[in-house]
Amino acid sequence: MTDLLLRVVLLGNLGATGPAPLMLAAPTGVRFDSVDYRNVVHWTPASNSCSLQYHVQWKIYGEPQWLDAPGCQRIHKTRCDLSAVTSDPREWYYARVHASCRPSGKTAWALSPRFSPRWDTEISPPVLRLEVTKRGIVVRVKPPRLTVRKKHGDLLHEIYLIHPGGRESHEATADVPAVQRRSPVATSTAADINNLTIQVQHFILRSIKDPTR
Repeated sequence: MTDLLLRVVLLGNLGATGPAPLMLAAPTGVRFDSVDYRNVVHWTPASNSCSLQYHVQWKIYGEPQWLDAPGCQRIHKTRCDLSAVTSDPREWYYARVHASCRPSGKTAWALSPRFSPRWDTEISPPVLRLEVTKRGIVVRVKPPRLTVRKKHGDLLHEIYLIHPGGRESHEATADVPAVQRRSPVATSTAADINNLTIQVQHFILRSIKDPTR
């Protein structure tokens, strides 16, 4: 009788355990992509069979506390705009992401490389408008977004004029809302003007990067 009761209890326990929950793989490739100080974290979802929700946190380098990213909790998209909380060009930042799915639970955190808005953002190219006159070419330069101009009062442009033979001349100018500079040409014929190449580059005067940060 005792032996029969023990067998019943064991069978009952085996039936109650059920299948073990699947282990979720963490996201990969967590990184900041930043253009004109718009700092967006991207990541690659792992191969999981359920519908994942993502949770994003951020922190300042050297600070112990992680903070929830506003608007990026329980999301299904694989990106999060952290511009509002990672805007200080003097600081360095981290982001981390984990995924969750019922009933499997949640993944481990996946960490981004360290990010600096000052050093890691890319400045978008300027918009050019050319006007051909009898005296030369008027180059109008529209600088990048207002955010960039606010953070960099020392933003400079260099205007390059490349002639058909490869000879190059350039002029540097400070950033203003609309820059006009006249580049003289040898003749005013359409053929000669069409063979010219005009390029404009941004330059930001930065201090030496602090190796301890």
